[in-house]
Amino acid sequence: MEEQRIVFTQDAGSALMEALSAAQYDRLFVLADETTERFCLPRLSGAITAHSPEVITIKAGDTNKNIESLTHVWTHLSRHGATRHSLLINVGGGMVTDLGGMAASTFKRGIRFINVPTTLLAMVDASAGGKTGINLGGLKNEVGTFCNAQEVIIDTGFLETLDSMNLRSGYAEMLKHSLLDSGQAWAGLMTFDLEQPDLKRLHWHVMESVEVKKRIVREDPHEKGLRKALNLGHTAGHAIESLALLRDKPVLHGYAVAWGLVCELYLSCKRLGFPHDTMLQTVQFIKEHYGVYVFDCKQYERLFELMTHDKKNENGVINFTLLAGIGDIRINQQATKDEIFDMLDFYRETMGC
Repeated sequence: MEEQRIVFTQDAGSALMEALSAAQYDRLFVLADETTERFCLPRLSGAITAHSPEVITIKAGDTNKNIESLTHVWTHLSRHGATRHSLLINVGGGMVTDLGGMAASTFKRGIRFINVPTTLLAMVDASAGGKTGINLGGLKNEVGTFCNAQEVIIDTGFLETLDSMNLRSGYAEMLKHSLLDSGQAWAGLMTFDLEQPDLKRLHWHVMESVEVKKRIVREDPHEKGLRKALNLGHTAGHAIESLALLRDKPVLHGYAVAWGLVCELYLSCKRLGFPHDTMLQTVQFIKEHYGVYVFDCKQYERLFELMTHDKKNENGVINFTLLAGIGDIRINQQATKDEIFDMLDFYRETMGC
């Protein structure tokens, strides 16, 4: 899979104009959700209006990252004359870039697409790396493809429109990247003021975070080995996120990842000797900035069953990505059911639920 081009800019409109002038296509389509159509597309209108794009709008929210929305996009492309030589621009958060990438990678067996992420989560995680997907049956990203965007245009100016909760959601993925990278990166994020964020400083942290992901994906584009490192916090996190969906009370992905980090850093301590003080500092940071997702021991069996659906699993055995230290990554780590229940006990006791 050819490595995708990632462009950091303070002017997404100009960067998109440059990308479109270099691209060859017969029809241009733009995918946005109801929120990004209102708040983000106007920032790009000067770049795309002259190309007479067909705008496809879907409902906002991760609950709409489903087969119905995907079918809506496919149908719109088909009815408006899209061919294998058409181009789709995905403007939005991770839901839009995931679903839009899935639609593009499968329509006519694949058309090219450009991602313009407008949330922090999409910038540092969803839009880069070549994963696309939709949810199915209450399970996160159960169906998807590996397909790189032709280009990813990252403009942190869009973050001015982002509310605090969505900013924190993306920040959780950055925190994960720092734990995979270095103590210096981790310390930088632990001292960042999330209450009054400095967007100029955040821009550089975003660049560092994306570079961590790029480096890992470059070595393992199809998640055969090292790329599983990026799932730190996600085995437990996706189970929590799926449980929330089943309760019809969805939570933001990054919040679920943060809570998953609490679980999996504890497991890292128990199994691999991850530094206890570093774990407690990270857990306290998460508790202060993300609150707690409440469940009791009656949900342990359900959470365990949801973990069995994780895509990293092999032969029905739950696999975790754990750490022996910051930057000391251990993939394919197995845990017994008793150890997983102990992990959930720690989460509830430490987080106060």
